[in-house]
Amino acid sequence: MVASRTETIDKLLRSTLQPTVLLVKDQSHLHEGHAGAQEGKGHFDVTIVSEQFDGLSRIARHRLVYDALGAFMESDIHAL
Repeated sequence: MVASRTETIDKLLRSTLQPTVLLVKDQSHLHEGHAGAQEGKGHFDVTIVSEQFDGLSRIARHRLVYDALGAFMESDIHAL
């Protein structure tokens, strides 16, 4: 069985950032007809708390998340 995008995002973030809180919601259905949806990519809402974010700016935290998702950001995610 192929993991869902939500499961893949969860796995990648957990393995890299060891969050104490992680909630991943697929909101793709709210964006039907949007350019990203037409390309087959998804829209996701992520709530994440990690000690690795301590002392970092919002931009630096976002970079850590995007880096953790790596190529999946390009292949499967339109909006996060």
